[in-house]
Amino acid sequence: MGEIRAAIVGCGRISDLHQLGYRDHTDARIAAVCDAKKGRAREKAKAWGVERVYNDYDRLLADPEIDLVELLVPHHLHAQMTVKACQAGKHVSVQKPMALSADEADRMIAAAQSAGVVLRVFENFVFYPPHVRAREMIQAGEIGEPQMIRLHVNTGRSDTGWKVPLSAWLWRFDQDKCGGGPLVFDHGYHLFSLACYLMGDVERVYAWMDRSPIGMGIPAQVAMLDAPAVIMIQFKAPRRYGVLDFEHTPNMVMDSIYYADDDRVEVIGDKGMILVNRCTARTLDLPPLMLFRDGITAPVPVDRFEWHDSFVDCTRHLIDALRTGGQPALDGSTGKAVLQFTLAAHISAREGREVRPDEVV
Repeated sequence: MGEIRAAIVGCGRISDLHQLGYRDHTDARIAAVCDAKKGRAREKAKAWGVERVYNDYDRLLADPEIDLVELLVPHHLHAQMTVKACQAGKHVSVQKPMALSADEADRMIAAAQSAGVVLRVFENFVFYPPHVRAREMIQAGEIGEPQMIRLHVNTGRSDTGWKVPLSAWLWRFDQDKCGGGPLVFDHGYHLFSLACYLMGDVERVYAWMDRSPIGMGIPAQVAMLDAPAVIMIQFKAPRRYGVLDFEHTPNMVMDSIYYADDDRVEVIGDKGMILVNRCTARTLDLPPLMLFRDGITAPVPVDRFEWHDSFVDCTRHLIDALRTGGQPALDGSTGKAVLQFTLAAHISAREGREVRPDEVV
């Protein structure tokens, strides 16, 4: 395959991170941008040095100069826009969560297979360098046999973080458009994916989910968040478990140049522990990656640990796969499995029972 010509579809705030992986790349470039708001598309095109600007998705798909579409659109549009792109012969990178249901995911996978194009889910947390190094350490046996993973996220506020107006993310509180809450279903997809990445396939889950006012002057009747929440996991590997927790703490001040979210991970094995203390925000004053073993706690060197590094590596992984004819790590089947995991947690919280992700349809 020659130079890969990509189109960014959806020019919201997160698109600034998606374009980084194409910057100065010798084998790929952003050839077009598309957004329903043409002014916003023109603004991004100017900033990124892109000539083609669209506000009609069908016209973009008819452009023979486009090989790949990056879909950065609301969740309820993922399935239909992916299927259309596949039918037009374009490769697709669709933002997480992949879809609203397992049935939608199946239709997306089938469309890609029928058209002979690549479908992958853009999930950057599994490309965050400290997470990648943690997985290498687990696989090398540095903490022995892993038995437990703890994943944590809580919200906060930051004077240096992104300022995203309520109008830009109000759709995330519309069940028909978002598929679930902003924390557990949307941001939580990162943690569900990371749990599978570090510990393997999931056997069953049990979850509790509460609701909290957003705060910051936003009335409860306008929007509520799906937190606090706790999700317990049993993995398919023997004697392997996990816990995910979510808290909404809008009065907690954090240091971030992106979202004010404290994301941390701990993996406990029978010989030691791995701790990842950084991701989106800088909270605890600890090294990004640490190892406890033989009674000693020590930092593990990682050259790159900013959140945007995960976006660059995720994009370049897909470019390499397309260039070599390989399959990306986060293909449609993997994305569907993580989606079933996510949906299983929501079913469990609603119905008060344990749920097996494999049975979610």
